[in-house]
Amino acid sequence: MFKVAVIGDKDSIYGFALLGLDVFYTDNEEDRAGLLKKLCGGTYGIIYITEELAEELSETVEKYDDLPVPAIIPIPGVKNSNGIGMANVKKSVEKAVGSDIIFNS
Repeated sequence: MFKVAVIGDKDSIYGFALLGLDVFYTDNEEDRAGLLKKLCGGTYGIIYITEELAEELSETVEKYDDLPVPAIIPIPGVKNSNGIGMANVKKSVEKAVGSDIIFNS
């Protein structure tokens, strides 16, 4: 059985611990790409990552895009949302359906 992880700044993700998810704070200067790679190689099937961090680690995130596990899902942080999460939903729908049925653009 796979576990669920959440990566990001403390203010954005501390509440996920209350839901029983494994949270990994990246407020300090740790090797963020190394942490993501470590979680991807472990027992995590879903990894939620703040949009800001996903943008910072875009090269690493893209390496796992075509793999079924883990699913790396950007979520908005408390500071702002840059739209990466919605763009990924749009991309996935287009891939599954063959056209943009969400925004019709």
